[in-house]
Amino acid sequence: MAVGGEAGNKAVIAALIGNSTIAVVKFFAFAVTRSSSMLAEAVHSVADAGNQALLLLGRRQAKKVADDEHQFGYGRERYFWSFVVSLVLFVLGSAFALYHGYDKVRHPHEVENFGVALGVLAVAILIETFSFRTAIVESIPLKGDLSWWQFIRRSRVPELPVVLLEDLGAQIGLIFAFVAVVIGQVTGNWVWDGIGSLAIGVLLGVIAVILIIEMRSLLIGEGARPGEMVKIRTAIENAPGVERIIHLRTQHLGPEELLVGAKVVFDNSYDVGQLSEAVDGVEAAVRVVVPYARPMYIEPDLLRDDASLRADDARSEPTGSR
Repeated sequence: MAVGGEAGNKAVIAALIGNSTIAVVKFFAFAVTRSSSMLAEAVHSVADAGNQALLLLGRRQAKKVADDEHQFGYGRERYFWSFVVSLVLFVLGSAFALYHGYDKVRHPHEVENFGVALGVLAVAILIETFSFRTAIVESIPLKGDLSWWQFIRRSRVPELPVVLLEDLGAQIGLIFAFVAVVIGQVTGNWVWDGIGSLAIGVLLGVIAVILIIEMRSLLIGEGARPGEMVKIRTAIENAPGVERIIHLRTQHLGPEELLVGAKVVFDNSYDVGQLSEAVDGVEAAVRVVVPYARPMYIEPDLLRDDASLRADDARSEPTGSR
């Protein structure tokens, strides 16, 4: 679940190609039809294409080698650029659609070349369906038994939730635009075109809020998931020479890198050499069950009073369901 590797790369590239193509087609359709919903959708596609470009930039930046200034590497670049995508591009797309929709509701005008508008929307739906399917296929191996909402909430690979929600929003937005144009044509009341644009703006705003919350959490630093914490704790406790864990802390430095720190009580009869081997054994045992647990810091300590141990144990337990 936490290990991303190249997961999501194909989905991001497919979405970039699809949204760039759709944006060109939609702008052409707007020039022909003057539809407010079509313009909102065109800007939406441009925003989505920009999103994917920033996600690819984040993946590239994250591969930079650690240096003296960033000694744990640049893995969080992916979280940062995903946050930028959520905060700026989605919000700007939402604000533009809402403004343009409001203006069209106040000053409605007929959509020209109705057939062209529907044809472009139909083509866009097909392209978005392909992009959405690619994102789903890329996500399934990491999703496991989680529901899709749980996957979006818990995934440590930021690109996949972003692309999934982008593509879902694009599909729903296209349906909004299609319905708005058809109702306007049937009723002769082109206020519906503006209403369609407003609906697209609200949709983008909701997606923006969801992604901002999720990407902010990843950027601040999330620990291992509860199931992974159990695996790590069990591996340490079952390692040779370990008597108990005083506390355990984890934090994702990136989708494929988990920082692990633990204070552990070892057999007090061990000499320095045996203690060093025991620490190495703990690290090896943890990486068997969680291979991306690196770097890792295991601190040998002495058994203290029960009250202190209970306080440390309470702080080391995962507090959320993410």
